[in-house]
Amino acid sequence: MNTLLIKNGTVIDGTGNPAFSGHVLINDDRIQSVFQTGEEPPPSDAVIDAAGLAVAPGFIDMHSHADWMLPREDHDLAMKCLPEQGITTIVGGNCGFSPAPVSEKMRSLLGTSHFKLFNDRSLDFRWMSFHDFLDRIAKARPIVNSAHQVGHATLRLAWAGMHEKHLSGDTLENCLESMVRAFDEGACGLSFGLGYEPGMHASLEELSSFCRAAATADKPVSVHLKALSRLSPCYPPTSLSSHNVRALKEMIHIAKKTGVRLQISHLIFVGRNSWSTAEQCLELIEDAREYGMDIKFDAFPYTFGNTTINAVLPYWFLAGLPESHHSFWARMRLKIELAAGFRLVGFSWRDFQMMDAVLEEWQNINGYRIDEIARKWRMSPFETMLKISRDTDGQAVMMFHAYSGEPKNEKVLDQVMAHDLCLFETDAFTRYGGYPNPAALGTFPKILGQYVRQRRSFSLENAVRRMTSDSAERFNLRDRGTLTPGKKADVVLFDPETIGETPVVAGKPAGKPKGIIHVLINGVMVVKDGNYIQGIRAGQVIK
Repeated sequence: MNTLLIKNGTVIDGTGNPAFSGHVLINDDRIQSVFQTGEEPPPSDAVIDAAGLAVAPGFIDMHSHADWMLPREDHDLAMKCLPEQGITTIVGGNCGFSPAPVSEKMRSLLGTSHFKLFNDRSLDFRWMSFHDFLDRIAKARPIVNSAHQVGHATLRLAWAGMHEKHLSGDTLENCLESMVRAFDEGACGLSFGLGYEPGMHASLEELSSFCRAAATADKPVSVHLKALSRLSPCYPPTSLSSHNVRALKEMIHIAKKTGVRLQISHLIFVGRNSWSTAEQCLELIEDAREYGMDIKFDAFPYTFGNTTINAVLPYWFLAGLPESHHSFWARMRLKIELAAGFRLVGFSWRDFQMMDAVLEEWQNINGYRIDEIARKWRMSPFETMLKISRDTDGQAVMMFHAYSGEPKNEKVLDQVMAHDLCLFETDAFTRYGGYPNPAALGTFPKILGQYVRQRRSFSLENAVRRMTSDSAERFNLRDRGTLTPGKKADVVLFDPETIGETPVVAGKPAGKPKGIIHVLINGVMVVKDGNYIQGIRAGQVIK
């Protein structure tokens, strides 16, 4: 047995209780004891003096897409930014897309943009079952701990086609049986991605069937809503209510009817004309909570987020691909619809920024906005967007801006982040190249630096609780989330006076965060003096 004493730190145990001066004793991969200053800790094999530092449980990124990286042997090259910002555990399988289970029927789809979006290097997908996928990650020696949801879209693709709108009785039953089997093999929940194909085609009856089965298995359901803005291509334009409000009401109704635990993924308000719906959406969630529903939501501290370039395309255009790109009438209809939609939602072409253009010859446009690329190429922004979509097969990764605010106008984002039902996430693609999403590097340090220290929007203890034990409880991760004897020794030591992100400045991409000093995963130091220790992979697969 090896013991490590972290002494003289400000202990923030993750429960939300007041911080105290004390020591944490680690024995191998677990926390053995927590002492307040004045109590004499026993001798140990090694000591870290944490004077002036906060000692907290490892942060849990409860909405991650880095699970698609984990099977790769070199995933630490793309994912070291996570432990360097204090993340010790990720929850994957979000937005309806999990890397497993895989069926023979599905293998022809594995090279499409839906799957390449999450990983800019190819995967072999040799596994089929959820068990085999988790086993593959374990063999790859993960850099962080990982828990995994099973995705509704993945289940649908395993048993139906990409554009199939209505599942037949037998196909639906096969999907539900596969979902329950994934639960039995270690999946911690079910996720929906209703703003993307094929999730956008699912009927309310289908969604209810999945939620009912998840509730029976006592698993939570996380939902990327069918609409995140006032106007969405997933609903008819004649719909009178704001589409994002309608989408939220639909899922609350389903959760109320089925009794499932509901997690609203990335509660964001996309486009300037959607920001005014925030108050109504928060009230709907609060009312559902008061009614007795188990409902929470999550968010990231940025006014932009990453997604595929095809996210702005309506389902009718996507269903006609690749022919849609070459049809004069389809392009004209799309141009008219996008122009009208942008005005109604409150978007401009400048709100779309290239993260990864995928093609080698286009790497010089990473970081540029669509309007800037259009000027370089001497094309209209509309034609530029379509060219990128067509030539990358929809794989180009974008950052969409005007999410819940914009620089110097973050009132809506602040309201969401400060809400006590809000958990914290990165929702970031970790990639080997391209222009990085700042959320992948600095989400948790930004919250602790900007929202806690600078703005005093909420207390340090409150922030750490929502970063740790609240997220662990949401997905039933019993061994993580607090500094409690018997729990796994996932620990972050940070300087509360300096912690913060290194933001984008003058077009230069975001950098490594400040103030993260040491990070331990399962008792093993993986970040020392702010830097990932190359080759150290101490993560575990959590079933």
